Amino acid sequence: MELKVYLSGEIHTDWRGEIIDGIHALNLPIEVLTPVTTHAASDDVGDEILGREESSFWKDHKSAKINSIRIRNAIEKSDIVVVKFGEKYKQWNAAFDAGFAVAKGKSLITIHSAEHTHPLKEIDAAALAVTENPGQVVKILQYILTQK
Repeated sequence: MELKVYLSGEIHTDWRGEIIDGIHALNLPIEVLTPVTTHAASDDVGDEILGREESSFWKDHKSAKINSIRIRNAIEKSDIVVVKFGEKYKQWNAAFDAGFAVAKGKSLITIHSAEHTHPLKEIDAAALAVTENPGQVVKILQYILTQK
């Protein structure tokens, strides 16, 4: 069995790299899909492709829609969606991704600190696993694929 796993959420730490390194170290048959994680590229794609906007609202609006094409497509192709909620910034887009994944019948795994358990309780209720770090996600993926 091969899995496709989409890694959504916080972009300010290397949690994706930790999961990818763990997958490679265990030689797990997993294809990893991600959003654009270069902040400037993601924020500026609307201006870069469709033309500069004076209003930050319309700049963000165009970029969000273009990014959503990639995100929705990747979630639909995925078997499992992992959503990381970080400490410093509010990842409202990650909350949307979690809801979209569940609506599409995808298995959802969340990652966040214990401090965020209460504010994320509804999202965690929809998740099939709630973790606190990338290593736990790797162990879940290993178990799913190898029963170890």
